Parts: sequence; C-alpha cells; structure tokens
Amino acid sequence: MSSGDVGYSVTDGVALLTLDRPEAHNALTVHMVRRFAEASAAAQADDAVRVLVVTGAGTKAFCAGGDLGELIPRLTAGELEILTPDPTKRFLSDVDKPVLAAVNGICVAGGLELLLGTDLRVASAKAVFGLPEVRWGLVPGGGTHVRLPQQVPWAFAMQLLLTGDHVPAARAYEVGLVNEVVEPEQVLDRALELAAGMARNGPLAVRAAKEIAVRALQNESRFALEYAINRTVVASDDAREGPRAFVEKREPKFQGT
Repeated sequence: MSSGDVGYSVTDGVALLTLDRPEAHNALTVHMVRRFAEASAAAQADDAVRVLVVTGAGTKAFCAGGDLGELIPRLTAGELEILTPDPTKRFLSDVDKPVLAAVNGICVAGGLELLLGTDLRVASAKAVFGLPEVRWGLVPGGGTHVRLPQQVPWAFAMQLLLTGDHVPAARAYEVGLVNEVVEPEQVLDRALELAAGMARNGPLAVRAAKEIAVRALQNESRFALEYAINRTVVASDDAREGPRAFVEKREPKFQGT
C-alpha cells in the first residue's frame, strides 16, 4: 500500500490541500504528516494565498486517522516527534489565515484532530465523526483534549473522548462541530465557495480577526500538558496491544500497564 501524499494547488487566492491516499481512507502516514506540514507552511508563507481548504481524496473519507501499520507503531515506540515536533503546537497552529475543511466522509481519530485545527467545516450528509483511540488503549494526542472542549459542549466532547463512539453529520452539526451539512457531491464546491468569499475580504482584517480569536483562547502550556501525559500512554503495553488487536481483528486484552 502506498505511503500517500498531500496534494497542493492555489487558485485565485485559495490553497487546496488534499490528503491523497483514498485506498486507505486517507489514513496518515509519516510521509503525509510531513507533507501536510510543508504544504500548510507554504500556504502560510505565500502572500497570494488568503484562505486554505483541506479535504480528502475520493468519496469515502476525509481522514481515518494515523496509519496503524506505520505511524501508530512508531508513536508507541516513542517517536512522538513525528506527529508533534513542537510539543506546544498541533495541526495548523502556525497558520493565521482562515482554514476550511471539506469533509467528504469518515473523519475519525487523527482526521478529527486535524479538523479541529480548521476554522469552518462543510460536511457530507454521509460523514461520520469520532475518536476511537481509547478503544485501542490510546488517546488522541494531537491537540484534541484542548481544542474539542473549547469548540463544542463539554458533555459532547467527553462522549467522544471517553466512549470512542462515532456520531453522524447531523449530530455534529447540532453541537456546532461543523458549520454546514450538504449532499456528498456538493461538499468541496461549497467549501470552495465559502473560501472564495473570504478571499475577497480585506486580507489584513481577516487575518487579524482570526489571530485575535485564537490568541484570546491561547495558553502556551495547554498542548505541553497533553504531550506529557500522552507520552506516558503511548509508552504503555496497552498502547501496543490495542493497535495490534485492531490489525488482528480481535478484542484487545488490556492490562492497565
């Protein structure tokens, strides 16, 4: 199976970043994580880019999280810097331009963590959202414990974090996790339409509006706390047993160690 890639193109001030591994529901490999960081940095540095849109290739998934055959085993082996090279930052932390997500299907685990770094979200009526990590002895250490409770009601955030349950697009819309739910074939077009409207606005004003909103919520130690606790979890026997059980299609046998 391929290591995937992240497509990058710019049209009329809108950068389109596409997670491109549809045969694996756009599950993130180490290469894709690095390419996404490079592409988002390129968009941030390009004065011609005013808005970013993130989507997944194909019709079935936005992103199903980290690849269980490569990325997750390396994280549980102690290579947390693959996902979080700077413990104080997470997906899209360094982008002060508006970021939209076009969610065309499955958006779980690391995919939902990436989504939480965006500002506006358009979802397919067939999309599903969830954080199944606890079912496999892991926690979503990509910023979710900080970002999710800030963006949705506490009880809903805890439902996703503690149960591993998935919720449909309609429920995600009810709690404000996404802005709009549209038919599957309309997702990317609608996101690009919203992005084009933002790109026509005053660029300094738009970036200032986002910067003020983000910095007003910021606490520099918030991600570092998640990083420190997550390091303990991913180093555990349970964290290795969970993904192994998933790959072997069996129930995990957790020991609490």
